[in-house]
Amino acid sequence: MSVARSKASARSKAPAGPEAPARPKASVRSKTSVAALLTAFLLVLLAAGCTGGVGSEPDSRSSSPSPTAADAKVLAVKIDNVAPARPQTGLERADIVYVEQVEAGLSRLLAVYSSDVPPVIGPVRSARETDLELLRQFDRPVLAFSGAQSRLLPAIERAPLDAVPPSAAPRAYFRGAERPAPHNLYLRPERIPYTASGTGAVEALGLRFGPAPPGGTAEDSRTVRFPSARTTFTWSAERERWLVSMDGSPARTSEGEPLGAATVIVQDVTVRPSAFGDRSGNNTPFTETVGSGTAHVLRDGRAYEARWARTAANADTRFSTPDGERIHLAEGPLWIVYAAR
Repeated sequence: MSVARSKASARSKAPAGPEAPARPKASVRSKTSVAALLTAFLLVLLAAGCTGGVGSEPDSRSSSPSPTAADAKVLAVKIDNVAPARPQTGLERADIVYVEQVEAGLSRLLAVYSSDVPPVIGPVRSARETDLELLRQFDRPVLAFSGAQSRLLPAIERAPLDAVPPSAAPRAYFRGAERPAPHNLYLRPERIPYTASGTGAVEALGLRFGPAPPGGTAEDSRTVRFPSARTTFTWSAERERWLVSMDGSPARTSEGEPLGAATVIVQDVTVRPSAFGDRSGNNTPFTETVGSGTAHVLRDGRAYEARWARTAANADTRFSTPDGERIHLAEGPLWIVYAAR
């Protein structure tokens, strides 16, 4: 593949002691007062111990930006990306769009929603092994997909996600009449067990919106090539978006509007053969998203050299400048393209 310039308080009851001999009232009141103070002091200590503080268990996710973002539940939908599947429906409202390589060198999309979920999304296609590792960055996401090959299904069942294929939610999917199968399967998200958190998926991933880093170079467009597909991002100062083209044709929404991204990250990764393949004998490539490497961040008409690092499958991916400073994103949709290194 080549790249061209683009995370009750407790109550304690002390056991009753042996009955004390009778004493003057004043002494009883004094002892009662001391006992009450001691009990109150113990309750404070117990309450403090139960609410966290020093010695609390750390959150198992790494780099979680805040409790709200760490707990945010996202909806991920596997989306077709060959010519008969375009224009896709609802893609423009995704918080994040991942572009992955699949069999025969073609591309497929994984759209992640949280802040804004459209009424219809599609066309929906089958899941891949790459999706399982990629999605572990999120807190038990919902994954909508058309199916998967039988040998991959046990791995999907073991994965820390909620799988919702048509067999699990038949009323949530329908076939469109305007296209032939398999490019006409669509999802109605309101009919699956998912409720949007209101927190953007970008934030759930541990990323931040903010000002651009210093430097960078002016960039008009960037093309990422897979063996049988290419994705181009062209800067539009008027729209303040990187306009997307797929295989040489401008990408559009189902309403005919240009499809665009506020930030594009071209992430250099290892793409290797997997133990899976399709019916035509093509091997299913596996994209390694745990590790580290180089990347280019496109925003505001400029390109920035970057580094990426993800230390474990349940860790967030961090993007930083070569000097180690966090790179902030432009407000709006984020597209991440996995480019083979």
